[in-house]
This record gives sequence, structure tokens and C-alpha cells, in this order.
Amino acid sequence: MLVTFLDLLNETLAAAIVVIAFSMLLYNLTRNWRNRVARSSSYVLACIVAAYVCDIFVSFAPSPGTWEAVLRLQWVGIAFLPATMFHLSDTLLETTGLPSRGRRRSIARLLYAIGLLFLVLAAFTDSIVQTLERTPVVTLRAAPGFIIFIAYFLIVTFAAIVNVQRARLRCLTRATRRRMGYLQIAMLTPPIGIFPFSMLLPPQEEFTLGAFIIVNLTNMVVILMLVFLAYPLSFFGSRIPDRMVKRELMRFMLLGPGTGLLALVTIIYMSPATRILGFSGESFMPFAVVTIVLCWQWLVDLILPRLEKRLIYSNEDYEQLTKLQTLSERLLTRTDLLQMLEGVLAAICDYLQVNTAFVASLNEGSPEIVTAIGTGRPKSTWIRDEALSLQQALQENKTQPDPANIQTWHSYWIAPLYSKRAGNNSLNGANGSGNPIGIIAIQARATQPDLTEEERKTFGAFVRRAAQALDDMTLQGEIYAAVEGLLPQINVTRSRADEMEYKPGRNKKVNAPSLTDDREQVIEQVRAALRHYWGGPGLTSSRLLELSVVRAALSDNENNAVRALRSVLLKAIEQQRPEGERKWWSPEWTIYNILDLRFVERHKVLDIADKLTMSEANFHRKQRVAIEAVADTLIDLEQANAK
Repeated sequence: MLVTFLDLLNETLAAAIVVIAFSMLLYNLTRNWRNRVARSSSYVLACIVAAYVCDIFVSFAPSPGTWEAVLRLQWVGIAFLPATMFHLSDTLLETTGLPSRGRRRSIARLLYAIGLLFLVLAAFTDSIVQTLERTPVVTLRAAPGFIIFIAYFLIVTFAAIVNVQRARLRCLTRATRRRMGYLQIAMLTPPIGIFPFSMLLPPQEEFTLGAFIIVNLTNMVVILMLVFLAYPLSFFGSRIPDRMVKRELMRFMLLGPGTGLLALVTIIYMSPATRILGFSGESFMPFAVVTIVLCWQWLVDLILPRLEKRLIYSNEDYEQLTKLQTLSERLLTRTDLLQMLEGVLAAICDYLQVNTAFVASLNEGSPEIVTAIGTGRPKSTWIRDEALSLQQALQENKTQPDPANIQTWHSYWIAPLYSKRAGNNSLNGANGSGNPIGIIAIQARATQPDLTEEERKTFGAFVRRAAQALDDMTLQGEIYAAVEGLLPQINVTRSRADEMEYKPGRNKKVNAPSLTDDREQVIEQVRAALRHYWGGPGLTSSRLLELSVVRAALSDNENNAVRALRSVLLKAIEQQRPEGERKWWSPEWTIYNILDLRFVERHKVLDIADKLTMSEANFHRKQRVAIEAVADTLIDLEQANAK
């Protein structure tokens, strides 16, 4: 009975190793496949998956021929593991600043070739392993050539661990040295878990109680060490802060392998059951699996914030993160706020039985109709031309303290919308002071407002809701503009940390990389600078100020760096201008027209799209192309100036 339980436990642990290793493999593939450490560690994980998947297939008790084929196929993982471990150690050394001069890389290629040779010998000959059939079990036993594989396995594994030790000695910071130490210990996991120890046992002892206990203990150690291995490997090649790496890894392990393991354990241990709660085990199992998965997802959602607070963040960091998350949750997109305003307008039209309503912003720089519903919409030029007179009229008629301070304007009834933000000049707008930030208008159903007391009260509630939405739209526009300008200037990433965490390598270059070496970063900087072309952090704090072409323009701009950058950007924009007379609808003029109208003359997107006869979506696509063209021109100007 105990042997049967240990056999079932062995199958469970083998399947758990496959789930964890395969999950980590997928994690590496999707997270940072371009990084050499991530790729080489994926090869190690693939060997582990290949070896343990074959163990699982054997547990299904196939026919003797299939059984032998699966056992020999298992050597795909066994034969290539030493080469992949050496490859991983080589990439770790390269990460710390000691790239291969050709020798280590040549050795790695030779080891892969030797691994292929061992695979062929094990799969198609009896020189390394030989078959021993004991009905109904098929096993492999060591052949005379197996001693050569043992020597190869031990030597290459030892060399890989030595390389990791060399990499550890090159670490400068305590954190990187600690992670490399974790890796050095965890590197023992694949050899211990994959090496075919059973081939060295006498046939009678392979399925004894003692053998099962040793195998299960080994599998448990492998599972713990695989999780232990995932932690330090996740930091290599990452461009996000350490806390984000830890958070992503913990979330992935709980929601990915954690969910898979629970479902697997439920299936394995319920399959042999005959009756559960009066149902057959086979009938009850789908319900149990779904219940376990749903409860686990719910539990992870509850405990994850507490785990993050305890294991990842300090109290101060957690408070900052909470504030940032709260800000993210409260922020809405412009489309969200427009939908909210449209909902308010639709409710007003339904309640007052009118056909048309709109909300207009009275911002000094850009008065406009924000959103409207119905057929009798006003002309957009009315708001632009009469914004000042509207504000004066609303200021002169502030006798009523309630928001439904309705006046007549053209064929509409209008009410002012006031901001409640601290420091806003319309802070006390509800009490009749301050300037309105906008108006809400409905189609007039009489020459003078004739709302009943109940209608006035309900309309006032709608007005307050519209004022809040318009105020939030203005505030979030300011937040987005600030973030858009400042975010590209934040340039400290995990990749920069490598320069401070490891000793200088061979032929270490002391020159810092130029901004123009990274085209994507230049595009991001140019996008922010153009959006803040006439003022804002995207221009005044731009890294483009470091360019030599900008410094060369200082003398022509009264030694003002911001003006010099603006002049260089204008020069790059003008280089997009085709020859000849300007045309609004010609395709070759599209790039220049967008740049000039959008950023230099500061026209609105809808107005430019109408002028150029294109959809708003097409405008945004062409604008991205235009910004990239300016960035490429700027790179060319910088390179020409450096010569």
C-alpha cells in the first residue's frame, strides 16, 4: 500500500516538475527572449521538460515497444543538459563583462555536438544504455560506454559551476553577488534531477520502498530548486525595477504553475476514487477541478497585495505604490469622460423632452464644443467667436446661487459649469463668483426658460455632474501633458544598472552611449518635445538638449538652450517640406502639413483632419510617421554635426 502511494506521489511530483519547468520556459520566452541569459536558461529548462515528460509517459504503462522508445527519447534532455548548462554559465560570464574571445563559445558548440553524439548512441544503439525487459516493465541499464557519459557529465557540470563562480566574483554589489550565489546553488538542480541514477541500480531495487523514497525526496528538492532558480534568472536582461521583477515573478508563479499544479493534483488523486459524496469519481472530478481553480484564483487575488507588502515593499514604498495605483484607478480616458458627458446630455434631453444638448469648454486658449447630441447642434465657430462675450454675460447674471442659472443664447438655454478645484479661479463658482470653465446648453423649448421647480432642481443635479466631468477632463489633460513630457526623461533602467553592478570587462569602453544610438528613445524624446513645442517639460527637460547640434545652435538663440532646441526641431520639420507651392490634399505634403499645423501652429486634431480630408484614426497614424521622420532627420543632423 505504501509503495503504491509513493509511486503515485512520484508521478505527481514528476508532473509538477514538468508544469513548473515548462511555465518558466514560457515565462522566459515571452519576457525577454532577446537576452542571452534568458535564451540559454530556456535551453536548460527545455532539457528538464523533455526528461520529465518522458517519465510521465512511462507512468501510463504503454506497450513494451513504446516504453523502450520513450525511455530512449528521454536522452534528448539527458544528453544535451551538460552543454546547455555550460552555455548558461558562459552567458552569465558575458553579462558580467567577460565576453568569450571565441574559446568558450567554441567549447559550447563542441559540447552540443558531443551531446548530439550521445543522443544518437543512446537512441539507436546499446553502447551507452541497453534494454532490460521484465514483463510488464521495461527498463534501461548502463552499458559499457555509460562510464564515458558519466565522466563527461561530471566534468562539464563542474566547469559550468566554476564559470558561475567566476561570474559571482565579478559582482560588485551585495544584491548581484547574492543572486549569483543563488544561481550557483540552483545550478545543481538540473544534474541531480535529470541524471539517470536508476541505471546504476540492480534491477530488483528499482521499485523498492527505499528507491521510491529517495526518488520522491529528489523530486521535491528539484521542485524547490526550480523555483529557487527562477528568482535570480528573472533579473537578467530586465529593463524594469527590481521590485517589478519580483512582483511579476510572484504573480506568475501563483497564477500560472500554482493553478496548474492544483488542477493536476485534483485530477490525479480523484481519478482512482470510486465514490465521492455519492457521485462516481470520474463524474465529480470536472466539478472539483473547476471549483479548486476558481477558489485558488479568488484566494490569490485576496492574498497577493498582502504578500507584496510583506515580501517586496517597505512601508514607505507601499504607500507610494498605493497612491500611484489609486491615481491610475481614478484616471479616465478622454473617451470615458466624453461618454459620461453624453450620458448626462441624453438624460437631460429625455427628462426635459428636448432634441439637442451640448457641452462647451470656455478655456482661454481653446474654447470648443466638447460633445453634443441631437440634430440641432450649433456651429463650432460660435463658441470660438463668442467665448469672451459668453463669459461676460454669465458673470453679469450671477444672482442665483444654484447651478441651474439658465440664460438664453441663440436658440438654446445655457447654464454655466464651474470648477471645484482648489486654486482654480472658479473655485467659488457655485456661489456666484469666479469664471465658468464651460457651459451646458439645451435646445430652447420657449423664448424664456420655463422650468418648473422640480425640473430646475433635477437640471441643477445634471449640471453639477457635467461640471465635474468637464473639470476632470481638464485636470486629467494637464496630468497627461505633464506625464507625456516627463516620462521620456526618466532614463534609469535595469539595463543601466549593469554598468555599476559588475567589474569592467575586457576592452571596456569608457565612453557613454550616445542618445542617437537608440532610435526608439530619440523618437520618444522628439514626440514629447513636439507636443510641448511652445513650452512644457517635454521641451524644457528634454534629453535632446544634450545633442551637439543643439549646443551648436546656442549662439544663434541668445544662448537659450530651449530656444536652440526649438530652432533645431523647426529645422528638422522644414526639411520635411516638399519643393513647390504648398498643397493641402497632396500625399507628399501630408507629413509636413501635419507637423506644421499640429505642433507649430497648434491647431486641433479634428480641424487638421477636416482640412486634410482624412479620418481622425488615419491622422494619428500619419502623425506617428511624421514624428519618426523628424527623429530620423534629427539623428542625421547630429551625425553630420559630429563629423
